[in-house]
Formats: sequence, C-alpha cells, structure tokens
Amino acid sequence: MIPDIEKASTAAIKAFQEVQLKTLLGYLNTHSTFYKRLFETENIDINSIKTLEDLAVIPTTTKDDLQQFNDDFICVPRHKIIDYVTTSGTLGEPVTFALTDNDLNRLAHNEAISFACAGVEQKDVIQLMTTIDRRFMAGLAYFLGARELGAGIIRVGNGIPELQWDSIKKFKPTYIIAVPSFLLKLIGHAEQHGIDLNASSVKGAICIGESLREQDFSLNILSKKIKEKWDIELFSTYASTEMNTAFTECEAQQGGHHHPELIIIEILDEFNQPVAPDESGELTITTLGVEGMPLLRFKTGDIVKAHHEKCSCGRNTTRLGPVIGRKKQMIKYKGTTLYPPAMHNILNDFNEIESYIIEISHNSIGTDEILLKIATSNPTDHFLQHIKDHFRAKLRVLPKIEFCDRKEIQKIQFPKMSRKPLMVIDRRS
Repeated sequence: MIPDIEKASTAAIKAFQEVQLKTLLGYLNTHSTFYKRLFETENIDINSIKTLEDLAVIPTTTKDDLQQFNDDFICVPRHKIIDYVTTSGTLGEPVTFALTDNDLNRLAHNEAISFACAGVEQKDVIQLMTTIDRRFMAGLAYFLGARELGAGIIRVGNGIPELQWDSIKKFKPTYIIAVPSFLLKLIGHAEQHGIDLNASSVKGAICIGESLREQDFSLNILSKKIKEKWDIELFSTYASTEMNTAFTECEAQQGGHHHPELIIIEILDEFNQPVAPDESGELTITTLGVEGMPLLRFKTGDIVKAHHEKCSCGRNTTRLGPVIGRKKQMIKYKGTTLYPPAMHNILNDFNEIESYIIEISHNSIGTDEILLKIATSNPTDHFLQHIKDHFRAKLRVLPKIEFCDRKEIQKIQFPKMSRKPLMVIDRRS
C-alpha cells in the first residue's frame, strides 16, 4: 500500500507538491481569516508563488499565532465541523483544532498508509494502548487508520498492564501501539506473573511519544532494554495535532517517511532559512488537503534532521530522524547545549529509577539550571554517585539531582486534565 507519488522521482514529487501548494494558497486566501490578513499585511501576491522555494517570501506561523488567533484559522462554517480536538499543551496553552468530515477521511488515509509503512496488513489485529477520548487526535487517528486499512483494533486505552495482558491473551493482537516506556511496565508485569513474553501473539510495536533510536538510527537505551526481554519489532512514529500527518518507520527503520501528498516540509534554522544538507533545524510544515484548519509554514518547535537518500523499501521520500528536542526546551548549561531527550536516554539506563522529572529554571544570574527529581528503589549515596558519574561520562556536565517520593513525582507528572505524563517542567520565564 505505497502511494505511487512516494515511489516517484524527487523532481516528480516536487512538481506534484507545487501544484498542491497553488491550490492551498487559493483556498487560504478565500477561506482563512488569518492567512488572508497575513497576505494583505505583507503585500504577498499568492499568484507569484509557483515553487517550493517561493515559500520563503511568506512569514512563518507559530504556536503563538495559533493560541492568539485560534478561531481565525478555521476555514469552514461551524456546521461543517465534525470533530474538535485539542493539542496537549506541552509548551503552552492547548489549541483547538476543528476537523471536517473530509479531514477525518484524510486522517484515516494518513494513518492507514503509515501503518502499512510499518508492515501492518489487513489480516493484522492492533491493540491500542493510548486514549481515544479527551479530544485526543492520535487515538482517533489510529482507530480510523486501522478501519481504513481493514485491520482489527482493540481499544484498551492507556495504562493497566493487567488489562493489557488479558486483552493480548484473549484477542491475540499482532501489533500494539504504545509509549515505549510503558512496554517496560508490560514486561515487568509479565515477569512477575509468569507470562512468556515471546510466546505472545505480538510481533511488533508502533511506538509514540518517546524516541527509540539514536541519530544514526541505532537502538537507544530504552529500546535496547525492551528488545533484551521482548523479541518484537519496534517502529517509531512521529506526528502532532497541528500536522494532521504522521512520519512512520518502514521495515528499514531508518527514519519516519514523509507523505508528500499530505504535507510539505522545510527544515529551517533560527533565521528561518533552510539548513544545509545533513544539518538539523526546526521542522516547519504546510498541510495539504486539510479543509478545517490548514496551516502554512507552521513551525512545529521540533528540532530534527532530514535524510534524503532513497530507502531500501522502495519509497523515494524524505525521512525524518529522531526528534533531537523541542526548540523551546533547549538548555544552555555550563557552556553545553542540551535537550531533555539526551537526559531521558541516560536516566532510562538505570533499572532502579522508577520515575523522574526534569525541572529547568533560571538561577539568580539568569543562566539555566537543571534539577532532576528521581524516585528510586535504591536511594543511597552510592547510587547517587553512580548516576552522577554516568552524566559526567555521557554529557560532560552534571545537573543537580535529588531523590523524591514516587507519589510526589507522579502528582507532578499527571496534572489535572493531562493526557500524557509531563517529563519536563520548564520554569524559565
């Protein structure tokens, strides 16, 4: 189930996207209060924008724009809105997105071809270990995508390892969709209750929310710990509510594939200029085929690296490497630039760490400080020193570390109305 455009030449993909871009610009100029105002204010003649390179004359859109002018992005009358979703609000106030019936069909198509990218077929059964309620787009997308693909789906929801294993035994799913760290909890429950992990029906996991790989696509510490115990294939998928599109790994597991029929991507530096090949930058997207709330040159806040060589799976599309970090969560600490994922990778190396929070703040002279609050089964000075030595060896800097009660950390991680755990608390103004 590979769309023909994804196997086309780079030139053909570019030409296809430029035709779609013209259609989008006309639609925005007619239906989007926000973009019509932007075109007028910036004196932009949309008819002069003919190539992807011409996009550079249009200012980028930010999350601040979405928060400040949310309703101005809606391009359809209220009666055409079929579903309302909200962003998770990880880096600010949640934003509402309005989806039409056509948008839901597009969402289903996106996820169906993304599942197929990871090897899921009509004969497969998927167990969904994320929520589908609480205005969460991802869970809805997974359900709709499985339905379009023709695969079965078991909507268990998040958490509760006992219920997950009961469903695995009863319905025999071949794939599961989960946050990678939750797979460790499933493994722990199986070991405690005599469940033979590798005798289960599960052959693969599509993993969301946390990285599986290093920048060279080798397994990171978290995925190594999973694979050591459970011999299943791990596929990374990356998406966001704003994109309405997913980037999912194929069997080569060399980055998430771009769907050029659904989205235009740019990788930009801090001056909104394209980065050089093999350099990282901020993923900036333009959605194609979205009816309710299309976005033009929207800066996602995620720092990534693009890979352009043809993939062994037959697709000729750009692939995105693991997210390096969120731009707003970049830390300048003792002369070193850090992103939280680098610390996640180190902390995940310790089986004794039950949970943790990374707190970022400013000190009295305005520079960044890092405090790691850790819940552990081994709160000893010796173990603390072991963690410190690991940080010095891997990152060459040492954040402040304190042991905390697990319940205290869980209270911080799961604030009221949160759909997913908060692993990073940024207290910088």
